[in-house]
Amino acid sequence: MAKYSDIKGFTVQTVSSDPVANGLSGGTWASSNNLTTARKQGGAAGIQTASLAFGGQSPPLSPNLADHTESYNGTSWSEVNELLSGRRGMAGLGLYNAAISATGWTTGQVTNVESWDGTNWTEVNEVNQGRQTAGASGTQTAGLIFGGYKTPAPNATNLVESWNGSSWSETTEINTARNGGSGFGTQTSAILAGGANAPSLVLVESWNGSSWTEVSEINTGRQDLSGGGADNTSGIVFGGVTAPGTFQAVTEAWDGSTWTELADLATARSFSFGSGIISSALAAGGDNNNPSPAVTAATEEWNEESDFSQITEGQLYFNSTTNTFKETLFVISDGTWASAPNMNTQGYALYSLGTQTAAMRAGGYGGPPVGYQANVEIYNGSSWTASPALPVARSNEGGAGSGTTTAALVYGGTAPPGRTGITEEWDGSSWTESGDLNTARNQLAGVGTQTASLAFAGQDGPGPSGYSNASESYNGSSWTATPNINSARGGVIGVGQVYTAALAATGYGPGPSPALVEDWNGTAWTEVAEVNTGRANVGSRGGTSTNGIIVSGNSPSRSVNCEAWNGTAWTEIANVALARYGIGGQGGSSSAVIAFGGNSAASDPAGVTSTEEFTVNLSNKTITAS
Repeated sequence: MAKYSDIKGFTVQTVSSDPVANGLSGGTWASSNNLTTARKQGGAAGIQTASLAFGGQSPPLSPNLADHTESYNGTSWSEVNELLSGRRGMAGLGLYNAAISATGWTTGQVTNVESWDGTNWTEVNEVNQGRQTAGASGTQTAGLIFGGYKTPAPNATNLVESWNGSSWSETTEINTARNGGSGFGTQTSAILAGGANAPSLVLVESWNGSSWTEVSEINTGRQDLSGGGADNTSGIVFGGVTAPGTFQAVTEAWDGSTWTELADLATARSFSFGSGIISSALAAGGDNNNPSPAVTAATEEWNEESDFSQITEGQLYFNSTTNTFKETLFVISDGTWASAPNMNTQGYALYSLGTQTAAMRAGGYGGPPVGYQANVEIYNGSSWTASPALPVARSNEGGAGSGTTTAALVYGGTAPPGRTGITEEWDGSSWTESGDLNTARNQLAGVGTQTASLAFAGQDGPGPSGYSNASESYNGSSWTATPNINSARGGVIGVGQVYTAALAATGYGPGPSPALVEDWNGTAWTEVAEVNTGRANVGSRGGTSTNGIIVSGNSPSRSVNCEAWNGTAWTEIANVALARYGIGGQGGSSSAVIAFGGNSAASDPAGVTSTEEFTVNLSNKTITAS
């Protein structure tokens, strides 16, 4: 009997616009009621519907310093009790009923700090360094101020101070001194975006509670911008100036990895009272006619679009506006590489494992006089952190590592005085030696988990006859020989995440082509389509045996070339920025890959710390008949 679906087919949803990842792209700024007193360069705290604006400078601008405090209820502003000391350029943090106003300028930078309880301001302990236009994040009892402008010169400061509700203490400095940047987040998770007196107005730094790391830059470099956000993975910045008198209406959103331009403010301005989060923010007051003494009282509210279709992989729909059938999918050729925070230590010929947001670098070679390395670093998607070192310093061209950042395995490689079969397990806190490989070798590759791994190829002796085609599987305690790969070679890379389905790609040896690729199905190796550019010492083996990426290598010179595998053929995709070999890298899928370290120049034998991330976003593609 015929099925109803065979007779009638299936329904394709009709929509008037393409689905999107979130409502930000359709978000807008809308005017609201003005501040009671027009002013600029004050402090702000709170969220869009419950905000506080205090201090600043109001016309006539010199020397009129405001002590006004106004509270916003989501509709209008009302004056409340004044600051004890009128000033401008202060750092504001907290909520509309529990805020801190720290530092600022009167006739010079002051160290004054006042605490707001919803009714009155009270003086509390002073900061250590008086400054103005510093970034700030956190609450009334757990806050942070960073950067700012001070005297005497050098005026821009990199000083960071932490507030525990009763006192201030200096903590880790930002990497680049600056003032007039936008800060948002918490005491342990913050962003500082833009700012002046830095080498570039686009610089952004992320704080993880212990260190500052440079992350992706804003698209429009500027100073004296405002913003708000929940933590170092989500926020919004707006306004600012790019040059004296050149005011900006640009708005950008931060998702933890990239900045995206959104709808502009209606009124371009700098030094506004800014507060809120990525989905709902507030911009009030500010300067919009420098050098004339003009200050605005205009208030605008930002809201992301609330009525939108959420993008999901595999959607099939008809867009009635463009009259096209479309599908939503990851298209590898659309992917791009972007710089990410650098490793702490140079190196190449690294062991690597994990995913783009949870990766490990172990060991490597640092050139003379460093030599073989034992250091280990773990990447959490925003920064690299040193971890307990390997018991045995060693390196390996091929990145023979398996598992995750909490359950890892490294094996083989070169450890003085020569090739080794040593295997070590990581449990998230310490390393333990396990059973050795049956064939000690370097330049081998591997895939899998800590308890189920596959190691293959490499070099187990000198000269042309020293290349190996050995293949071994690990069961959590020991290695067992499995069917050999067909062609002995070294400098090979393994592609895949499981030990029963992998690719052995590229490499060099006495006979095989450096473009050679073999597929492992759990029982046997079979030659499949070759890569387009033959090479060795390739890195970044993100994906699976039917959907993976290889990066860089020697071909024979250092390469920026990247290729993607779809299970049938290799396709060239976007190049990395830095040519190198001996690179480390990983990825849980071919749409999110990380590449790090490597040797980029013969004149720099220590290797590099450079990290790059490859990301493919979901996209809506038109279906065309062929």
